[in-house]
Amino acid sequence: MNSNIVIIGGGHAAAQLCAGLAEAGQGARVHLVCEEAAVPYHRPPLSKAFLKNAEEPLQPHRAETWYAEAGITLHLGDAALAIDRAARTVSLRSGQVLEWERLVLATGTRARRLPALAGLSNVALLRAADEAAQLRTLLAATRHVTVLGGGFIGLEVAASALALGKQVQVLESAPRLLSRAVSPELSAHVLATHRAAGMDIRLDVRVGAPQIDGARLVGLEIDGEPQAIDLLLLGIGAVPETALAEAAGLECADGIVVDAYMQTSDETVLAVGDCTRFPDRRAAEALRLESVQNANDQARTAVATLTGAPRPHDAVPWFWSEQGALRLQMAGLVPATGTTGAATVRRPGANAASFSLLHYVDGQLRCVESVNAPVDHMMSRKLLEAGRSPDPAVAADPAVPLKTHLG
Repeated sequence: MNSNIVIIGGGHAAAQLCAGLAEAGQGARVHLVCEEAAVPYHRPPLSKAFLKNAEEPLQPHRAETWYAEAGITLHLGDAALAIDRAARTVSLRSGQVLEWERLVLATGTRARRLPALAGLSNVALLRAADEAAQLRTLLAATRHVTVLGGGFIGLEVAASALALGKQVQVLESAPRLLSRAVSPELSAHVLATHRAAGMDIRLDVRVGAPQIDGARLVGLEIDGEPQAIDLLLLGIGAVPETALAEAAGLECADGIVVDAYMQTSDETVLAVGDCTRFPDRRAAEALRLESVQNANDQARTAVATLTGAPRPHDAVPWFWSEQGALRLQMAGLVPATGTTGAATVRRPGANAASFSLLHYVDGQLRCVESVNAPVDHMMSRKLLEAGRSPDPAVAADPAVPLKTHLG
């Protein structure tokens, strides 16, 4: 029987999966199928260092030679087009057909688009290296940047553009920034910090009809008023890449549904990373997280499943974002607004720009959001992993290091 492990995807989850399988001595079984021509690379720098420096290269997780030495067969620039579960094959764009014993989908997400703006020369997205390179070129020739969307990607690009001396406007349809990811208290701080730095941020915005001249967007209707556009970045979220999984008949629900061992509705097929919807004991319902660390953690779980030593996925979620002078680090899941028994305490940091927000529900620590406070972030992750809930009044005292609560 064919013993291949075929991995479809070129992001962090795929890279970590390759590393784990190689370490387990399984590299020779692995075929990595990447739609992009580059080996898997670090994506967070695309919105920061890569944009700000014309000479900044991509940062691969590992060199192409490493894959060869590990025995991993690469299929770069060759997208997977179809999965045949009965025959256990994957058909590639090149015409090649790969047989597999186990298949892993690490297909990630794609940037959400607006069909009315498709193909316009000054409308940019940021998800992959080619989009980042195009945006970097556009930024060099632009004075004014409009960012549609006040999420992580939108704000990271906005901060990078501001650092390049551009005039930057952020348009957000929600009442606050980062509304799906952080607490109202942290949203307010991010808003105030970016505005103080010179960023023009508008909330509760309603975007109307575009004005298009040839292949260029020249204006948008904003809250009923026309506004000229020089360069527009769409930062309106991402959707999971589930087309292959759906066509193959795998269960999907805003993500590829997996169990605690990263197995899909077909036990021979696994899925990992941003494309998955998975169970988590800390949440009332299955989650889909877009996070480098979640991708890495799920890949480790998948390696354990693939190598015959399965263990359930059980990792504290954590996230980070760099936006100009802000380094945001979040551990755990922020309680939903209005949660019964929820309470938040603020822990001051080393200076006025440094603090942490500790979120409790019925006295149990659920999440810690840190701003320019990396030590508190590291300790809060350890507290959450250990299930420790220090007294809120004591935890809010900066004179008492968080590590003392680990016991």
